[in-house]
Amino acid sequence: MTPLLLACPLSSACGTARRSRTPEEGAKMSGRGKRKSRSARQGCDAKRPQVAPLSSVPGDALAQDVERLYRLRMPPDFYHLWEFCGRRNPQSPQDALGEAGLRLVGPYDILAGRHRSAQNREPNYFLHWRYFYDPPELQTVLVVLGESQQHLGYYRDSPDDLPAFIGENEAAKGCQITQMGDNVFAAVLLLLERRRRRRRRRREPAGRKHNASLLPLEEELRTAAKALGYSLEQKSKGMKLRAKKVVAPTFHGAGIVVPVDKNDVGYRELPETDAALKRICQSIVDAGDDAERLKAFAPLQEMTTLVQFANDECDYGMGYELGVDLFCFGSHYLYKVVLQLLPLAYSLLKRSLFGEILEAHLSSRSRDTVDQLEQLCS
Repeated sequence: MTPLLLACPLSSACGTARRSRTPEEGAKMSGRGKRKSRSARQGCDAKRPQVAPLSSVPGDALAQDVERLYRLRMPPDFYHLWEFCGRRNPQSPQDALGEAGLRLVGPYDILAGRHRSAQNREPNYFLHWRYFYDPPELQTVLVVLGESQQHLGYYRDSPDDLPAFIGENEAAKGCQITQMGDNVFAAVLLLLERRRRRRRRRREPAGRKHNASLLPLEEELRTAAKALGYSLEQKSKGMKLRAKKVVAPTFHGAGIVVPVDKNDVGYRELPETDAALKRICQSIVDAGDDAERLKAFAPLQEMTTLVQFANDECDYGMGYELGVDLFCFGSHYLYKVVLQLLPLAYSLLKRSLFGEILEAHLSSRSRDTVDQLEQLCS
């Protein structure tokens, strides 16, 4: 496949000197209908709620290690949950939510000092607790003990931003990301409440007893969240504002956000619906031989060519969307195209760290062990 060409630099010229498309190109670009103006919807910024000041934890050397090793800023609720769990279980804060079948992982391993006992002093933290379908935007912080690989993590639209929300995924089932509030307190409570509703519907006697046993924990979480000023809604005000900026839902459902200017420059729709794109991907996977697979790749190659045109006109969101969709489909046959599309899109959007995470992930993408420290610790 022909590699994508580096697009024009970000400048005002992108909004005024747009190349005229041929009739054939115009027909291909209209697959998802007429583009809607998004600049007006992106006019207001989402604001996170005011929260109580932190204690000494963020100034701790371990907290500094978290942000240095992950190269991401952590939000206040990350540290507040650690303090909450430290009060519940001073000997092992990571297991303080064990009665609910939850464990604190990922960057919490750093707060617990696990990295200091690792034989390998430079493990790749981009891969630490990164599940098969986790896009670079998702950073796992909580896991649900069990076989479904259910986990919760911070979802960022840009590595320079604080998280937009908590995302939930069950890697054993697919790529879908469910939004679970804008802080970890809300996410845990929403998870427990959902479990309780399911058990009630099933009328499980053991379930009723288990639900009652978790009520004290739920009350503690609510009290702490209220004192800290956190929203417990599944869709907070900030998340609703973000939803207006989403240009495409993508296969994982959490949506992507890219800057769109007053001239509607920044994103253009793919020429295929999600269902049609999935059929194209499946035909590539199901091909019986190389010749058949090469033929099945033809529609995808056409789309990558259209992405080049879009990049030339600073509609960087098109390649971003296509790359995310192909990543979420999960087939190794698509990795080469993903690597052509996404690192470039992240670079053009000034989100290069996500490109580094993606490249590290695809180089060793696995459905197996996600705890990078487990094999390294002495």
